[in-house]
Amino acid sequence: MTGIQELLLSRIRDVADYPEPGVMFKDITPLLADPAAFTALTDELAGIAAGTGATKIVGLEARGFILGAPVAVRAGLGFIPVRKAGKLPGATLRQAYDLEYGSAEIEVHAEDLVAGDRVLIVDDVLATGGTAEAAIQLIHRAGAEVAGLAVLMELGFLDGRSRLEPALGGAPLTALLQV
Repeated sequence: MTGIQELLLSRIRDVADYPEPGVMFKDITPLLADPAAFTALTDELAGIAAGTGATKIVGLEARGFILGAPVAVRAGLGFIPVRKAGKLPGATLRQAYDLEYGSAEIEVHAEDLVAGDRVLIVDDVLATGGTAEAAIQLIHRAGAEVAGLAVLMELGFLDGRSRLEPALGGAPLTALLQV
């Protein structure tokens, strides 16, 4: 394990039985509260953005906003929020996706992504990959290219990676931590 991985992992708190019994929630708020750890995370993700040739950062609601916005600033790139349906004014592109129990929709402003954009998607956790897959579809529908997906942590036992790799079409999927 690298020094940055040790630092990040040491600032993530396990919360047993949240949001329901049997679930071990990974709380990143202690990491966000530590300026050294949050800066190290931001720098690491900005380095990934540079390595992929990204021209814009997409953050997935809601913790992807917290991580993606400072990455965009550090990397000198634009930041695009991908929100839950109904949260953005004006013309949007929407994408439905399945959840474990039910479905949901996400959206992006129609004019925020254009042909020629290379987009790095940033989020806190890769679980089953449903939201990220929907974001990939939105980016493609807007005419932009996915430069990659970068997450703080991947819950490997949920196997979201195998769902996303075909959708990414060879673009890298980077998880700083595997849990």
